[in-house]
Amino acid sequence: MSRACILTVSDTRDLNTDKSGKLIAERLQHHGVTVMARHVVIDDIVDIQQQFLTFEQLGPDLIITNGGTGIAQRDVTITALTPLLPTMIPGFGEAFRELSFAEIGTRALASKAEAGFNNRNQLCYCLPGSTNACQTALDRLILPEFEHLLFERHK
Repeated sequence: MSRACILTVSDTRDLNTDKSGKLIAERLQHHGVTVMARHVVIDDIVDIQQQFLTFEQLGPDLIITNGGTGIAQRDVTITALTPLLPTMIPGFGEAFRELSFAEIGTRALASKAEAGFNNRNQLCYCLPGSTNACQTALDRLILPEFEHLLFERHK
């Protein structure tokens, strides 16, 4: 059974108001994934990196972040996590933006969503904070494919 940690990046949410983090946890659990931890941090590079590295040490198979993946000046999740993801999976971001374009049109171009493996070979997804975007990513990309990606990485 796979295990996951969920990190929400937001200046306005906490664990009680974090709809996207709750959705991610529920969808993962529905598919047999154990959610080990869920945390909310503000849009701050050091806070994001610190919590991400704390999650790494818990030993999950997956780390999923949501929030902070847009182009606003406060959106620093990708800036924070790119140095911690040495092996990127470019097809994830490309496919996500294509699916999003079909749903929301050209606004999808502002998304910097991405996926990759960290130094511990844990599969990491960086999703937008939108609940709809998280559901699209989970249902159309993550849940159908994460086990295969983990299998390939650990060959």
